[in-house]
Amino acid sequence: MGSSLSNLNDGETNDSSMGPSLGDIPESCIAAVFMYLTPPEICNLAGLNRSFRGAASSDFVWEKKLPPNYQDLLDLLPPERVLGLSKKDIFAVLSRPIPFDDDNKELWIDRVTGRVCMAISARGMAITGIEDRRYWNWIPTNESRFHVVAYLQQIWWFEVDGTVTFHLPPGIYSLSFRIHLGGFAKKSGRRVCNYEHTHGWDLKPVRFSLSTSDGQEASCEYYLDDVEREESTGHHKRGFWIDYKVGEFVVTGSEPSTEIKWSMKQIDCTHSKGGLCVDSVFINPIGDLKDYRTKSFCEID
Repeated sequence: MGSSLSNLNDGETNDSSMGPSLGDIPESCIAAVFMYLTPPEICNLAGLNRSFRGAASSDFVWEKKLPPNYQDLLDLLPPERVLGLSKKDIFAVLSRPIPFDDDNKELWIDRVTGRVCMAISARGMAITGIEDRRYWNWIPTNESRFHVVAYLQQIWWFEVDGTVTFHLPPGIYSLSFRIHLGGFAKKSGRRVCNYEHTHGWDLKPVRFSLSTSDGQEASCEYYLDDVEREESTGHHKRGFWIDYKVGEFVVTGSEPSTEIKWSMKQIDCTHSKGGLCVDSVFINPIGDLKDYRTKSFCEID
């Protein structure tokens, strides 16, 4: 038994007197098995022997790991960057963020699923009062993938809107806002939060909504600050980046592109609110069309 296992693990040895080995498996059979594995699993197995390396570099294998619209992503890159690349190399390029729209938006494919993900910076959205320094400031930070966040000091009419149009592959997607209650900075190498301007978010909920060009809609409301409840549950929002899920939408592939609109607002002018950082909006794939169920819900990830 031990001898047989030893022979199977010896991928480069093909001595018929010692029995079968991994080196005896045809590359085409290995490639067929790789169709059912994730990209990281394929890369891990590539080091076993020559046949596995060949199958792990096959365009036939990696073509199936790429999203059906991968050419749309390549069109956002300089042509010389992808000229002559294998499908495996194309997958590697697309798994890194691809900026577009003046670098305010990014696209990439998930390294495991190959599905398309998107992020939109606060700079890529319409923020009421953003040009007035009495209300908003841009804060550079390494805590954002875009290296900058919008910080609200104080305002009465709070509204953030955005839109994006892209040819997303068929599937189910979720949209969420990434928000931080309170300001933050680095002092003596330590992260320090301050809540000097943080107020008003416990009085009325913030309303989140999304809509798509084919008529889908979702909305929900959250109180962004609830100190008493947080103390009782031990789940604190202040000083942490929180992803607020707005809802889900489905892309069937019947349209050439999908327009997604979203908003976050608290426009009750009976009180002011402030002390909030807005980083970005994320659009992430969460399932295939076969997983679709007619439902509408909101939750904090």
